[in-house]
Amino acid sequence: MSTSNDDRAGLTRRDLLKSAALAGAALGASGLFAPALAESVTAAAQPDRAPAAPSARATMKGVPFARHDVVRIAIVGTGLRGRSVLHEFLGCPGVRITALCDNVPEKAQKAAKMVTDAGQPMPALFTDGDHGFEQLVQRDDIDFIHTATPWEWHVPVMLAALAAGKHVSSECPFGMTLKDLWALVDASEKSRRHCLQLENCNYGYNEMLVNRMVHAGVLGEPLHGAAAYLHDLRDIVFEDRDEGLWRRAFHTKNNGNLYPTHGLGPVAWYLDIHKGDKFEFMVSMSTEERGLSLHREETVKDKSNPKWSEKYVTGDLNSSLIRTAKGRTILLQHDVSNPRPYTRHNRVQGTKGAFEDYPPRIYVEGQAGGERWGAIDEWKAKFTHPLWAKYGDVARRAGGHGGMDYIMAYRLVQTMREGLVPDYDVYDAATWS
Repeated sequence: MSTSNDDRAGLTRRDLLKSAALAGAALGASGLFAPALAESVTAAAQPDRAPAAPSARATMKGVPFARHDVVRIAIVGTGLRGRSVLHEFLGCPGVRITALCDNVPEKAQKAAKMVTDAGQPMPALFTDGDHGFEQLVQRDDIDFIHTATPWEWHVPVMLAALAAGKHVSSECPFGMTLKDLWALVDASEKSRRHCLQLENCNYGYNEMLVNRMVHAGVLGEPLHGAAAYLHDLRDIVFEDRDEGLWRRAFHTKNNGNLYPTHGLGPVAWYLDIHKGDKFEFMVSMSTEERGLSLHREETVKDKSNPKWSEKYVTGDLNSSLIRTAKGRTILLQHDVSNPRPYTRHNRVQGTKGAFEDYPPRIYVEGQAGGERWGAIDEWKAKFTHPLWAKYGDVARRAGGHGGMDYIMAYRLVQTMREGLVPDYDVYDAATWS
């Protein structure tokens, strides 16, 4: 993982987020999201147009955190994902959880018990309605806030945190309209606080291994990457609890890639996006919608169920091709509506070889066995990332998603305790989304 920012200095504010305008070309909308569609299509037709930076506004690229002996963290949204991230932070040295917020008091109390069971003092709880976070962000015992709310609340929470002078992060997606993405950039720059997306897949064992191999030149000059979120979520989005209460609704509003960053974040690191290269343009299309409609027919037998009034507009498989300023390409895909094994693709093709994941395999020109895929194991001794070499056993035992969640949390805390530049920033988050 490279953390150098020296080669970012030549990129202007407009350069960094030029591709944010292009992202709108993949979206269709109805109802609440119709204004976002009009905004996005207009911007996509003139991709160099971006809001002018406010006068005297400085970039957040390359800005280190202040040093913190103890990182005081608050979490907004203490459902399944919020408690999972809380678990990772509780396992990191030098962390204190000071506040929690959820509009379901029982969930906040369950999270609070995790904190006290870990030997920390009882955190402050904010459970009074949807806007409890507006009081939470005003506390003076918080250094960093993470939001794991339903998607539509990510931006309001982050804007409130930045206005209160707190560093903040969210789950995917970072924002869902160009207006929101620019608002987050402006707010981060104005407050001089970092606004991040905690993209756990950037910290996967294979992703960090391959990133080091790419930058060591093992695969030659990188030419192409493939990124995806192909995950059968039909049962989850049709549940009458947790994500089923809100996630399915987005399939009635937007046609495009609803969840781009799990695959795109690591590939953007491979290809040095915002570290010497940038996205230039994107072509995107979706198949017809069939998966959720068929699943409803098969599983929701009561035709009076409100789910039968829903019209799904998100095409099942969205495929996008992105081209960078250096002439590299990325295939980006999304499908959560059909039966298939899970994959994020996680592929990179270079002038001397290629890596493909799920399962992991590699080919380097001239390797023994001819033009056949080989195992990745022989490369691990040299290229395993130091964080995985040192903390991998702890991460795999205690961390979610194979340990990547713990490495992500540990690295964030490390950058704050040591006063380092974060591994990604508001411009990365906005562009990936």
